[in-house]
Amino acid sequence: MRDKMKKNISAQIASTKNQSTPAKLNDHYQQLYQDFHWVVPQEFNIAQACSQRWANDASSADNIAIHYEESNGHTETLSYGQLQCQANQLSQLLQAKGVKRGDVVACILPQRPETAITLMACLQMGAIAMPLSFLFGPEALEYRLQHSDAVALVVDQSGIEAYEQIRAQCPALHTLITLNCKTEGALIWHEAIPAMPEQFTPVTTLASDPAILIYTSGTTGAPKGALLPHSAIIGNLTGFVASQNWFPQDADVFWSPADWAWTGGLMDALLPTLYFGKAIVGYQGRFSAETAYYLMEKYHVTNTFLFPTALKMMMKACPAPLQQYRLQLRAIMCAGEAVGDAVFGWCEAALGITPNEMFGQTEINYIMGNSTQQWPAKPGSMGRPYPGHRVTLIDDAGNEVADDETGEVAVHRCDIHGHPDPVFFLGYWKNAEATRHKFSGDWCRTGDLASRDSDGYFWYQGRADDMFKAAGYRIGPSEIENCLVKHPAVSNAVVVPKPDRERGNIVKAYVVLSSGYQASDKLIAELQAHVRGKLAPYEYPREIEFIAALPMTTTGKVQRRVLRLQEEDRAKAIG
Repeated sequence: MRDKMKKNISAQIASTKNQSTPAKLNDHYQQLYQDFHWVVPQEFNIAQACSQRWANDASSADNIAIHYEESNGHTETLSYGQLQCQANQLSQLLQAKGVKRGDVVACILPQRPETAITLMACLQMGAIAMPLSFLFGPEALEYRLQHSDAVALVVDQSGIEAYEQIRAQCPALHTLITLNCKTEGALIWHEAIPAMPEQFTPVTTLASDPAILIYTSGTTGAPKGALLPHSAIIGNLTGFVASQNWFPQDADVFWSPADWAWTGGLMDALLPTLYFGKAIVGYQGRFSAETAYYLMEKYHVTNTFLFPTALKMMMKACPAPLQQYRLQLRAIMCAGEAVGDAVFGWCEAALGITPNEMFGQTEINYIMGNSTQQWPAKPGSMGRPYPGHRVTLIDDAGNEVADDETGEVAVHRCDIHGHPDPVFFLGYWKNAEATRHKFSGDWCRTGDLASRDSDGYFWYQGRADDMFKAAGYRIGPSEIENCLVKHPAVSNAVVVPKPDRERGNIVKAYVVLSSGYQASDKLIAELQAHVRGKLAPYEYPREIEFIAALPMTTTGKVQRRVLRLQEEDRAKAIG
């Protein structure tokens, strides 16, 4: 079985891997894209691919799967053999408690070994894993546990308080397993798991069977549960390999601050790293620029996924990191927001790495981006469709738009050869209507707007609901935000429309100041002049409000909608 799996893995990247690393400006994109074909086995299970096959091989069983560190200095390592052994014991425990194939098992855990163990245990028994962020409050947690009909929950001290406030409203949840905390009726992980048998016979699953339930971040409305099949990890591979400059290589170690409960941390970091049998660093603690540099230096991190917000913090905190830290980074993937040429240029100048921007979403992840070792990146561009994904721009009627026109990014159910793309979600949990509305024929809509140049590179224009008109001009916030961040006084910025009787809207910027700068009318005028001198006259922010922190989702994305609604409410109050 292992040989068959190795053959399948090789097939995923065989069409895209060049044995010699080409010069930076060489462009191999067209050949890579045209020659690639998916190889998706009929029977496939994520746990078998990410854990069992490494643990069952004597040559890799002792290899480190997870380096773990807490903010208090406590450290651990988990080998692939240990990962599989404890996953088997947890599967046995869940099965003994009545968890069946197709049941939803939730976990509220940060980046820690038990998170991976819980995922593997659920998947190998045919259950549906539902990772939940430890940052969720009671209301967000109650909605997801109720809506998903979860029957079991694994939780540690970071999430137990929120759960205890709503446990009475979740009667379907009959099994509770706790880590580093105690509550009534709970099984204690470190007591219950070791008592279970170390062997478990995994079920056979189809690649199309449900595997993971992830609720969307809810930036524009109520969260929807996206149900992912086992094949989704295969659909992520070309993008992951390409954006990480041909992962894996012998010494590769991965780290990302992205929460493993979200698509970015789960499908762009944890699972693909384990898929290739490499080590990933898990850290339990608050993100800071200093912590990022510390972890990358200590664990010899070679590959990372960083949100642009994190990169901005690192850029402002330490403009010349290689003078302070001994880093071994060879690849940076960025996603979640547009990077912008300010951060792009800093990565190249200060880290010696061209960042590979990537675009995707929970329902159809890792569909487009860059791979600077194989094709040149254009600063600020979303890149091109990764091999295996057919991506275009469509209008409201579902028709493709021409180059240089703005349209909604959409992905076809099939690749350019007419074969099904394995990256697709199965549908929204208990919401067939929303699933139907996600598609225009065979095109899956993303809700993100972009334009495409004559070279096939896509340029992000913002969420469809982030675009607005001011004095008759169509405004995309990302370009203005990128311009503001180039000013040394600006740590981060968000642009939203402010209702205005004469112009319909005016451009308003919310600005988080860099350390050492104070809010003042003089600084406002300076920032306005800064933007006016670089962009079109109608794009400069007529109003700037300084704010301590931007509203963010738990995935690290800016919630423009919160500030936009705030402006609408203020306008209504004034009348």
